[in-house]
Amino acid sequence: MKKSERIIRTARSVIRKEYESVSKLKDFIDEAFVSTVNLIRESSGRVIMTGIGKSAIIAEKITATLNSTGTPSVFMHAADAIHGDLGIIRPDDIVICLSKSGNTPEIKVLVPYIRRFGNVLVAFVSNTGSFLAKQADYVIRTTVDSEACPNNLVPTSSTTAQLVMGDALAVSLLDARNFSDRDFAKFHPGGVLGKRLYLRVDDLYKMNESPKVYEDDKLKKVIIEISEKRLGAAAVLDSKDRLTGIITDGDLRRMLVKTDSLKDITAKDIMSRNPKTVEPDTFAVDAFELMRKNNITSLIVCKGDSYLGIVHLHDMLKEGFV
Repeated sequence: MKKSERIIRTARSVIRKEYESVSKLKDFIDEAFVSTVNLIRESSGRVIMTGIGKSAIIAEKITATLNSTGTPSVFMHAADAIHGDLGIIRPDDIVICLSKSGNTPEIKVLVPYIRRFGNVLVAFVSNTGSFLAKQADYVIRTTVDSEACPNNLVPTSSTTAQLVMGDALAVSLLDARNFSDRDFAKFHPGGVLGKRLYLRVDDLYKMNESPKVYEDDKLKKVIIEISEKRLGAAAVLDSKDRLTGIITDGDLRRMLVKTDSLKDITAKDIMSRNPKTVEPDTFAVDAFELMRKNNITSLIVCKGDSYLGIVHLHDMLKEGFV
């Protein structure tokens, strides 16, 4: 067999074995799982995730998933716990311990202390006859027939099963709490979703200059204002500072094509009346959609009749809306 064929065969075998292990997990969703979800949902404490070895790495990932979906969670490494980190645990916290065998030395030392503290203990465990399983209040099975490696030694299928069960727990909690996309965005303010749901025009236009001219201003002043403020546009105001129009660099180009004499041209001669405007508390994503719908690159920001500034398409691009 060629070396490349052997690699392909091995990789496919790993995927198949892990797929088969994961597919069996649905049979382990039982009353213990339901009770765990309800217990966490109704608890005023946190979820303490713990484990040893590769299971600890999976526990850390589940911690992150729980936090990002609204369930306060803290990771505690089982080995560190028995050397001082047990102080992390508070009286109302629920401890979830991940272990394939459920019989590792660290687990056997850690579990009695958790029991002594009186915290609820949930086991994600493959071996249901293990020390951990017998000590736990709730046992959620993550049993696998074998690891995906040829020697049945390297944690592969077992850790994948733990990871998937952790996702099942987090999403079940999410659903039980009617956790919405806006709730999700609260915990992801730096992501695109967070920006779409929370970023407002007020957060963007203040970063720009506020180019403006008056109706009777001469062409030279208009050109200088648009050039200096670098937004490709300027608002046009009347003598009472009320918005009457907008001049873009496109308007200037069209005017130059049509007009031979520039001497007496004023802002009101070339402005576009009834420009598109937005309030400062408008969501940025809605402002972006308004730009896209009308095929424009600038929106005037107004509070009632008061001109505040301009939000530009480039502001949206910087925030990742496209």
